[in-house]
Amino acid sequence: MIKSLHARHHQLANQERQVEFLERGVSKSGKVPSFRQKIEPLGHYPLKPTKLEIFQVNVGYMCNQACKHCHVDAGPDRKEIMTRETMQQCLDVLKRTNIHTLDITGGAPELNPDFRWFVEEARRIGAREIIVRSNLTILRSNPKYHNLPEFFKENGVRVCSSLPFYNADKTDRQRGEGVFKDSIEALQMLNKAGYGKEGSGLILDLVFNPTGAFLPGDQKQLERDFKKELKSHFEVEFNSLFTITNIPISRFLDFLIESGNYEDYMEKLINAFNPAAVSGVMCRNTISIDWEGNLYDCDFNQMLGLKTEKSAGQHISMFDVEALEHRNIVVGQHCFACTAGSGSSCQGATA
Repeated sequence: MIKSLHARHHQLANQERQVEFLERGVSKSGKVPSFRQKIEPLGHYPLKPTKLEIFQVNVGYMCNQACKHCHVDAGPDRKEIMTRETMQQCLDVLKRTNIHTLDITGGAPELNPDFRWFVEEARRIGAREIIVRSNLTILRSNPKYHNLPEFFKENGVRVCSSLPFYNADKTDRQRGEGVFKDSIEALQMLNKAGYGKEGSGLILDLVFNPTGAFLPGDQKQLERDFKKELKSHFEVEFNSLFTITNIPISRFLDFLIESGNYEDYMEKLINAFNPAAVSGVMCRNTISIDWEGNLYDCDFNQMLGLKTEKSAGQHISMFDVEALEHRNIVVGQHCFACTAGSGSSCQGATA
C-alpha cells in the first residue's frame, strides 16, 4: 500500500513547498511563461467567476485506496474528516442560495461517519442535484457499504466514479492490485440498482485520467471505447465519460519529479495551452470547501492551500455569494493542466 506524502513526512506534503516548486516555471528549454502571462493578452486576467452553480464539498481526505496519481494525497492514513457542524454550515448555505449542485468528494466521501446524514439532509432541503464522487471499490470493501447503490437511488444521487481504464493492467498499476475487479463488481451493483440504464433517470458517469505523464485522448472517442469494452466483457453500462488531465500537484507531482518527467510534462501542458478552454475552467462556476470549511476557487487550489481572495471571504461561516461572484480567482502554474488540449474539469473536457 502506498503511504501518503503526509505519512512519509515528505517535503511535498507541505503545500507552500509545492507552490514554490511550481512557480519556478522551469522546463528543459529554459524559463517558461506564467499562467498569468498566457491569459492576460486574452482579457482573462484577473480571471473572474461567472454564476456560482456548483458547491464542491470535500468531506475528508481518508480513503480506502492510495493511488499513485492522487492530487488529494488521500489514503487510509489520512484522518482529516469534516464534522457534522461544518456540514450543517454547508447545508445552511445551500438552503439560502440558488446554488443548484452539491458535489461531494474526498478521499472516499462514504468513509465520513456523517456522509449518509449529509446526503439525506441535502435532499430534504431541496438540493436540485447531488453528485457523489465514488472510487467504486468502497462499495466492495465492507458489507456496511454494500447497500450504497440503493441508498444513492433512494436519494436521487448522481454517481461519478473513477476508472482509469477498461482493463485490469492499467487500472491496477495506477490504483493498486485488485482494484479493477472490485470496480467492475461495484459497477455491476450500481447497474443492478438501475444506474446507467437507459430511461432509469439514475446517472452513472465515469472519470478517466491518464496513467502517466501525458494528456488524455479525445473524450468522445474514449467514451465510445469504454462503453463498447465494458458492455461486451462485463455487461456494464454507464451514461457519460469525463476525461481529466492529471494536475501536477501532490503525489502526481512527486511521481513526475522522481521519474524525471516534470519538465517535459509542464512543457507539454504549456505547449498544449488552448485559449478556448479558459472560459470553461471549473473555478468560474464552482466553489470548493475543505474539511474544515475553508473556501477555495477549485479542488486543486484547495490541495495547494490557496484560499479564495481574502475580500471575498475564506470560510463557510462568512459565505457571501455576491462577494464570491465578484472575486479575482487565484491562479498558478498548475492551471495549465485545466487549459491544455480540450481543457479539463471535474465535468470533463471544457473546449
